[in-house]
Amino acid sequence: MLAAGGGAVNVFLLAGVATTKSAFNACRDKLDQLLRESGVEPRIHILHPYGDSSRSLFRQVLEVGSDLTSFIAAGRIGGQIAYRQVKEKLMSADEPSLFIGHSGGGAAAYQAAKMLMERNLMSNFRVLQVGSPRNHIAPQLKDKVCYLYSVNEAGKLNDPISRIGSWGGWARSASGVPQWQRMKHAPGKVEPIHVIGGHAHYFRHQEAFRDQDAICNLDKTIERLQLWLKDWH
Repeated sequence: MLAAGGGAVNVFLLAGVATTKSAFNACRDKLDQLLRESGVEPRIHILHPYGDSSRSLFRQVLEVGSDLTSFIAAGRIGGQIAYRQVKEKLMSADEPSLFIGHSGGGAAAYQAAKMLMERNLMSNFRVLQVGSPRNHIAPQLKDKVCYLYSVNEAGKLNDPISRIGSWGGWARSASGVPQWQRMKHAPGKVEPIHVIGGHAHYFRHQEAFRDQDAICNLDKTIERLQLWLKDWH
């Protein structure tokens, strides 16, 4: 996942709305094992920028919306909360930090990382958005962001949350005529992943979430993450 050679890496797992406190436990344990095997000391933190499943779902959904808009005045509620939580745990600006955000947590992860970078508090980071609603990615951050969305065995989208939001924007064509580009503000890497069950199940490892080759959803998600990060130091 990361180049071997010692050192430590921060891993921030950011939950979306109505998520139980234990939802990331299996993912945390798997990442801890893989990072230690590669000679890296993991510092893994599970964050709930919108609160957990005990909090009002309506309020959480509204707060996710504030992290999707392009207008700064909207508040970035989850992003601001994640920013403060992450800031407290950073040891230095150049230590590697990995954000993995599921659903609305992907939007909060991106907003928090962007704010930390803009304030010179973090420079070496990557953001994985998993089954997240779409938010505009700044040009200078595109190569730092990967987006995974779930499809079924037939290759059809089975995660409706990943339809929410937009990466589109207007751009001038060679002839000077404005044209709509649906991927103008997309992450640098956008990939489908076959997940049994769809949106809520990217990090499931139980028998019901294993395919015909006995590979579970969690292992598929982690494998894609590893491939994306293979050259990250």
